[in-house]
Amino acid sequence: MLYHLFKYLREAFETPGAGLFTYISFRASMAMIFALIIGLIIGKRIIRMLQRKQIGEEIRDLGLEGQMQKKGTPTMGGIIILLAILVPILLFGNLKNVYVILMIVSTIWLGLIGFLDDYIKVFKKNKDGLKGKFKIIGQVGLGLIVGLTLYFSDSVVVRERVSKPTPTSKLMIVGGEHAQRIWLEEGKSTKTTIPFFKNNEFDYAMLSPVQGEHKQDWGWLIFIIATIFIIVAVSNGANLTDGMDGLATGISAIIGTTLGIFAYLSGNVIYADYLNIMYIPNSGELVVYIAAFIGALIGFLWYNSYPAQVFMGDTGSLALGGIIAVFAIIIRKELLIPILCGIFFVESISVVLQVGYFKYTKKRYGTGRRIFKMTPLHHHYQKQGNAGIDAIIQRPLQALPESKIVICFWIIAFLLAVISIVTLKIR
Repeated sequence: MLYHLFKYLREAFETPGAGLFTYISFRASMAMIFALIIGLIIGKRIIRMLQRKQIGEEIRDLGLEGQMQKKGTPTMGGIIILLAILVPILLFGNLKNVYVILMIVSTIWLGLIGFLDDYIKVFKKNKDGLKGKFKIIGQVGLGLIVGLTLYFSDSVVVRERVSKPTPTSKLMIVGGEHAQRIWLEEGKSTKTTIPFFKNNEFDYAMLSPVQGEHKQDWGWLIFIIATIFIIVAVSNGANLTDGMDGLATGISAIIGTTLGIFAYLSGNVIYADYLNIMYIPNSGELVVYIAAFIGALIGFLWYNSYPAQVFMGDTGSLALGGIIAVFAIIIRKELLIPILCGIFFVESISVVLQVGYFKYTKKRYGTGRRIFKMTPLHHHYQKQGNAGIDAIIQRPLQALPESKIVICFWIIAFLLAVISIVTLKIR
């Protein structure tokens, strides 16, 4: 709103200083500061409100180090994160930008699904919460909205460099002292970026069951299916990772910072041309959103770091994963998710392997066996005892302090973020 107000003041009255709000860097900085302050201020009040209403986490004794000390800690703290994201972006964001609108819709949509899940657990005393199929339906619904908007909206285009001018191509002059002329073809695209490859673009239409001139007719459908899958996978991956004080919060902040760098580069024609990545007009506005996202997470970490005063619950974790997924899809970096969101990926895989192996061994040997002491993976290091190969050779495995596990996972997430950025040049 402030962006549109000062834009009007600048254009109508030439108000001194109003032009400052046209700079993405300024608005991103202000969004981050406001998000951090909002998180710190309302965080304390919301925690007190949750304590008064006795909205505490129900803890089952699973034999985890320090687990029972968390009993009664307020949950549904994801409300703090959502408010700290939405208020700054509404103030400093360009609310006419289709990408910003998509991110706001994604934040509210998944936040409501998570809130409903937490509400059922806390107030209805149903530990299972919202049924899994309803969560999936909600995530699929968001995937449809995002996929259809990105392909069919007239505001969403990709500009690709072409060697020769065409009737529809546009001339751009890039560079300073050694400026060069480049021709960009603007239009719809189902392409995305492939890391580690020289000609690093992959077209979803290549997966079309129909080849030839009708191949592209199937490309948009495959793109939408991929969008749905990515949103569901990353959202649930973040949800599984949220099991220790500050774990999902810190990892999400690191991922968000990396995505912010990618968004800035993708929305700048000079950097996009230099790095030979897809230039996505107007995507630079997403830097303002991701700055608010990072500021909100840092503010929430003040209360969520060990020992946590509040848990984000599904209200926060489902939204965080969905935000990261939608953001990556918009800037066409979704194929980097297995690297950038490697922690989420491994946490999810650990659950799948554990359940699959347990069912297989129970069917074959009559007794279910485990690969890990407990899943998701972070609990494996928190639980005393042995599992898998360590149980066979009787190698003792000691439980690690929760704070150490979280810091180690943060370090790994930081390393994966650096590798993701390096993929811009390693091809």
